[in-house]
Amino acid sequence: MNPLVNILDGNTFLVSDRQGDVDPSPVFPTGLFSYDTRFLSVWQLTINGDRLTALSVDDLQYYESRFFLVPGEPTHYVDTEISAIRHRSIGGSFVEDLAVLNEGNEPVDLVVRVEMGADFADLFDVKNPTNKVAPISVVVQDGLLCFAYRRGSFQRETVVSSSVAGDVDEHGMTFRIRIPAHAEWRTRFHVATNIVGAQGHDFRDSLRLHRPRSATQIGEALSTWLSETPRLISDNESITTAYRRSLTDLAALRYTSVSTGTQLVAAGLPWFMTLFGRDSLFTCLQSLSFLPHLAPPIITTLALTQGSRFDDFRDEEPGKILHELRYGESAAFGEQPHSPYFGSADSTMLFVILLDEYHTWTGDDLLPQRFEMEARAALDWIDTYGDLLGTGYVWYQTRNPDTGLQNQCWKDSWDSISYADGRLPGFPRATCELQGYAYDAKMRGARLARLVWNDPAYAQRLEQEAADLKARFNRDFWVDDGRYYALALDAEGRQVDALSSNIGHLLWSGIVDEQRASDVAAHLLGPRMFSGWGIRTLATGNGRYNGLGYHVGTVWPFDNSIIAWGLWRYGFREEAGVICQAMFDAARYFEGRLPEAFAGYDRERTKYPVQYPTACSPQAWSAATPLLLIRVILGLQPHGNHLVVDPALPSGTERIELLDIPGRWGRVDALGRRRPDTNHNERGIASAN
Repeated sequence: MNPLVNILDGNTFLVSDRQGDVDPSPVFPTGLFSYDTRFLSVWQLTINGDRLTALSVDDLQYYESRFFLVPGEPTHYVDTEISAIRHRSIGGSFVEDLAVLNEGNEPVDLVVRVEMGADFADLFDVKNPTNKVAPISVVVQDGLLCFAYRRGSFQRETVVSSSVAGDVDEHGMTFRIRIPAHAEWRTRFHVATNIVGAQGHDFRDSLRLHRPRSATQIGEALSTWLSETPRLISDNESITTAYRRSLTDLAALRYTSVSTGTQLVAAGLPWFMTLFGRDSLFTCLQSLSFLPHLAPPIITTLALTQGSRFDDFRDEEPGKILHELRYGESAAFGEQPHSPYFGSADSTMLFVILLDEYHTWTGDDLLPQRFEMEARAALDWIDTYGDLLGTGYVWYQTRNPDTGLQNQCWKDSWDSISYADGRLPGFPRATCELQGYAYDAKMRGARLARLVWNDPAYAQRLEQEAADLKARFNRDFWVDDGRYYALALDAEGRQVDALSSNIGHLLWSGIVDEQRASDVAAHLLGPRMFSGWGIRTLATGNGRYNGLGYHVGTVWPFDNSIIAWGLWRYGFREEAGVICQAMFDAARYFEGRLPEAFAGYDRERTKYPVQYPTACSPQAWSAATPLLLIRVILGLQPHGNHLVVDPALPSGTERIELLDIPGRWGRVDALGRRRPDTNHNERGIASAN
């Protein structure tokens, strides 16, 4: 259903229509982008002045695509003797091989034209177009078409070349050709994206891992990546398809950090092709059982950029972990607060949570030892700058009312936090899952203090603080007449009483009292919240519910994976399996790739998950969702230097094997299967490999 075709390599990506053309779009980032700048805004192929129509598009590889085209509109199509094939790839630069075929018995004379343009738009300017501060220069020299933009030290260049000489002008290249009968004409276009630094060199050249790569080299690297991950065998094809797609998409989203020279994972195409604290931390948590090596670079980069001062414009505070890091023009000149921006209230706690989960899984003492001070600063932030009202809860309110985010929880759209009747509370706000993350961070910080930092007194203090927080939370957030936890508290301490998926995150954190867990599980799997395809972000019957609302009724795969993990933690294995199977069923309709979100319509009504029109795809924490769901199905949990396997296979899955699971135990295999003619699962097996 997607009318656009994407190819990407890290945070360099190209978005075109299904003919392979790029037209400037005021609402969606079409074009060639790298590090938050659009280097191509126009790329249009014509033959004898006519645009072409796609007969077929091959975009099975994330880094390359092929377009099979004929001239003219499809409604006027007759058997044609002229066709074209565009084969393109991306690997730091953009390459397109163009072949024009003559299937006729006579030679033909054709005018092949590619219209080209570069507006160097900042990614933020695509949504809100602005006039460029400085002019764009265009130079034709030695067969090259060069576009350049310079504003002070901010320089960007696009250089286009062709392997076959043509007529080059400031708007593109023209080729006047003759093709013999049953022959073809070919050329290769190369588009270089240059980010010029202060010394006149592309700063990416100094990055150890940044090297332009061919499609063959990227394919070989992908094969190596896949061969080093655990091997999955299952009779459920939806699971195996989604698993391979997830690993491939996570490989595609890797890019090289400017500050550390290591590989990070971008949050999602097209809007979030950069480091996001919350998204990256959750992605690592979801994928830790399969790709533990993703975590150290993320932890390192976030530790090195941790807040150290007060900066209202960037919502920075000492100890706070960043929300977003951008490289575009608006960030460079302080027009947007994203270099970096600290407007999230959860990434700081999630940093500690991931650091501990990584240690629990891998046994690596060095990383938590190296970043002990940063972890302590993050834990201090919870009780100081995070507690805006001094009530013992984590609150948020932007310090930057002009360009800062209003909502700084994971549901960060403007209307995502509401009372049940639809009214919006004032600020500051204390959403429920933030308190769960704070509780979990304190418990995990205590574990690290005892096992790694050799500070039992600090551990005891954190555990007492966590216990106090849990008791207060279960008193203040519990909605007695509804038997669920409020979405938030407002500034007066009143319950923001909407029923939302956030209560599932509370199970994951462990802050829910045992006697209340069954009520929470019943709501999550009840008809108001569970659509049949997954759990809605907001329950039906709430004033702001909208099945196509970004955070007020859609289904988010990432959200569902954390909820399934939480249900598993409290022993609701069957309920967790229902969510897992729903997600894998939905993935089948997206060719294995779960999008950022999809509509919250009932499964009985739609028969298939309805697309959310502007969802990111691929998106990192959606790509990592199947990995966490597989962990939940198999019941994988480290216990000392061993891996416990306690499977609970959902209906429709009879057997699942995961081979070569990495961790502190080396590599082990896990097996889960259902007993014949029963609905029960056999105890799993973890064997050394």
